[in-house]
Amino acid sequence: MLKSLPCLSALALACLLLWPSTGQAQDAKAGQENYVQYCALCHGPQGKGDGSLSANLDPKPRNHTDGAYMNALSDAHLLKVIGDGGASVGLSPIMPPWKAILSAQQIQDLVAFVRTLAMPPYTPPTNE
Repeated sequence: MLKSLPCLSALALACLLLWPSTGQAQDAKAGQENYVQYCALCHGPQGKGDGSLSANLDPKPRNHTDGAYMNALSDAHLLKVIGDGGASVGLSPIMPPWKAILSAQQIQDLVAFVRTLAMPPYTPPTNE
């Protein structure tokens, strides 16, 4: 019995390391609802950076439909920008941090929705 204890411990550790840590899957539909509520005033309802407040902002809000720019960004980068605000990654200090208002899941859902706006469409990297 004692000889199998290291094997069981190694198996338990492997399961913990391989278990998904994000909880729920990203939900672009839920992200869209929060985008309309929290992001569209600046970024516009279609994400083109032309929201009703954008005319008064300098720098202008990011155009989320610009696939050449947006598709090069990692999910981790987008999570940081949304959660910690634009200044956290050297972007506009006008963009507020949303992590005090939105849950981690809601921010992940926003990332999923923002990914649907890019043209050409976003293709996630493969883990090969």
